[in-house]
Amino acid sequence: MDLLRNAVRPYAWGSRTTIAEMLGQPVPAPHPEAELWMGAHPGDPSHLAATDVSLIDHIDADPEAELGADNAARWGNRLPFLLKILAVEEPLSLQAHPSAEQAAEGYEREEAAGVARDAAIRNYPDPTAKPELICALTEFHALAGFRDPHRTVALLDAVRTPSLSPYIDLLGDQPDSQGLRALFTTWITLPQNALAALLSGLFDSCVAHVKARGEFSAECRTVLELGERYPGDAGVLAALLLNRLVLSPGEAIFLPAGNLHAYLHGTGVEILANSDNILRGGLTPKHVDVPELLRVLDFGCGDMPVTSGVPDGRRHVYPTPAPEFELSRMEWAAADTEQAPLPSSRPQILVCTDGGVTVHGAAGSIEVGRGQSIWVPAADTELTIRPSGSDGARVFLATVGAESPLHDTL
Repeated sequence: MDLLRNAVRPYAWGSRTTIAEMLGQPVPAPHPEAELWMGAHPGDPSHLAATDVSLIDHIDADPEAELGADNAARWGNRLPFLLKILAVEEPLSLQAHPSAEQAAEGYEREEAAGVARDAAIRNYPDPTAKPELICALTEFHALAGFRDPHRTVALLDAVRTPSLSPYIDLLGDQPDSQGLRALFTTWITLPQNALAALLSGLFDSCVAHVKARGEFSAECRTVLELGERYPGDAGVLAALLLNRLVLSPGEAIFLPAGNLHAYLHGTGVEILANSDNILRGGLTPKHVDVPELLRVLDFGCGDMPVTSGVPDGRRHVYPTPAPEFELSRMEWAAADTEQAPLPSSRPQILVCTDGGVTVHGAAGSIEVGRGQSIWVPAADTELTIRPSGSDGARVFLATVGAESPLHDTL
């Protein structure tokens, strides 16, 4: 086991307090801090604190011991997941991620066309899928997945304007995934002058709906906030089609390939496949490739599943169909100092988000405080964990996907 030193990504949408406070750094930070990365991503790999060796190089030195022989063979001697703490102060871009097949095909296509891997117009910098799971640490607001079209028609009816009416009828006449595809495609390809006129009337109607405390006030507030932050952006209209979610701490959503989503506000633990493939749909000044986005999007619709995890002893496991990762949560209330076993024989990253814990293994023990994380290689066995004090603790454990009934329940 080794304590990790991790990189902080300073994106503009981040917080100047959340990650700094978790790491025990001065608050406020001098600039927004958006993501704390824990893993072996080549863009910003973690380093072993004791030796300053990157986790990539550490794994490369003995992949079978670090990952386990089966995982080393399956994932080509690379760690297939990345763990993050996200501090979302302002909305992220509207985006979706490709399936494994779409990523491989898109990557080969762009390689053959000679598109530089770091080019702003590059959609597929690598040939792998990027499923994600986000678990809330605080109240976490997000847009994710296309809402049931009947509910969307009701929302659009509640803010109906003369210029909006034809689009309401378009979806009302075909309230299914094909109707959603037709409406989304129409909106995201609107000429700028038509888009501006449509948004102007929509904003006035949303203001009136909020003042009247209408049924869709939360959705209307989101549209108004996004419209102020991203004027003239078709992604504001797309937000009307998505589920508006508020996750409580401990609740999570899984974002499979093709799921259109945007994180709006809050702090969470995110685990994702170790990939950079993003197709953006708006709410950003970055490149939006509409034809490629439409090729990737899943217009399946309905409520977005929310899970608090499946109990497995002391752990709560967040099951997904993603083979690249599995996330679980462990918590101790104040005065609870019970020792619990940890899974072994799999590569793991453990991060402590509250309190402190002591992890014991056959090779020794290590103290992990709030904001700290450790690398646990597959070769470490006889693993147990307990709080370091009596004030309670919470940790998240990231590992590769397991072939088990828990992993297949979603």
